[in-house]
Amino acid sequence: MVLKDIPADARPREKLLANGAGALADAELIALLLRTGLKGISVLQLAQQMLDRFGGIQGLLHAQADDLKTIKGLGPAKRAEIAAVIELARRALVQQLAERPVFDAPDKVKQYLQLQLGGHVFEVFAVMFLDAQHALIDFVELFRGTVTQTSVYPREVVKEALQLNAAAVILAHNHPLC
Repeated sequence: MVLKDIPADARPREKLLANGAGALADAELIALLLRTGLKGISVLQLAQQMLDRFGGIQGLLHAQADDLKTIKGLGPAKRAEIAAVIELARRALVQQLAERPVFDAPDKVKQYLQLQLGGHVFEVFAVMFLDAQHALIDFVELFRGTVTQTSVYPREVVKEALQLNAAAVILAHNHPLC
């Protein structure tokens, strides 16, 4: 079924304009970005295939531009648009989490670190420097390595913590192969 066959008030664009973005299903939102499907596959079906391939919106938000190449029908222009939207969403979430005054729960730290480190294809050792109320002073990727290893020098962590006058640190390490 092509979008022309869907009643006008049920089409994603018209539905969004009439009822707001919250009224759309995930596949409908993605369909708006894609604009067109393929021969024999509607844009809504293509959007649903993307969600299925990546395990939903969260998986799609963690997808890399190269991962999008696995979806038939996504040429360079569509992949670039989707990658740009994913990056905008990631930056908005990072900014929102960084502006929160306190990292007072492990889940907040986990979400922040997943957003910061989740997209790297190489190992990274990073540190969150916090003040006495556990507010973020700075997030620093201190050491970068290869796909399988990175070297860490504790003196550099201590030096940076003292320079920032941090009251607490959270050490983080990603593993890109997981």
